[in-house]
Amino acid sequence: MNSFKYQGNGLGRFFGPLEVKVMDAIWSRPEPSTIKEVNAIVSEDKPMSFNTIMTVMNRLVDKGVLKKKLQSKSYVYSAVLSKERFLEEQSKELSYDLVKEFGSLAVTHMLDAMEQVDPDLLKQLERQIEQWKKDR
Repeated sequence: MNSFKYQGNGLGRFFGPLEVKVMDAIWSRPEPSTIKEVNAIVSEDKPMSFNTIMTVMNRLVDKGVLKKKLQSKSYVYSAVLSKERFLEEQSKELSYDLVKEFGSLAVTHMLDAMEQVDPDLLKQLERQIEQWKKDR
């Protein structure tokens, strides 16, 4: 995925609000889901049109986040990646892009952020760096 919103939060940094609800619905189910099943989950808070949910799901297929296949007489949709794997890949890509574009500035700001958010993250980073040095 190539879109990242700085003002967003969590999955909202990568998806629009309705896309987040659809993806959460998909990730909450152990097996592939129909549009009707996703619509039922998404519509718990506020009723949504079947066609709206279908459009969002097909756009997520176009973006490569969902996959669909014909099962009996209707399509079923599933996530290409688990939620954890999706977030891991997106954060890795974002980190790479920041370091590539801003170099040591990005690293310095990441270290500052780590210290402010959770000082134990710096200790974890030190251990990872030591392990990385040993493995080289």
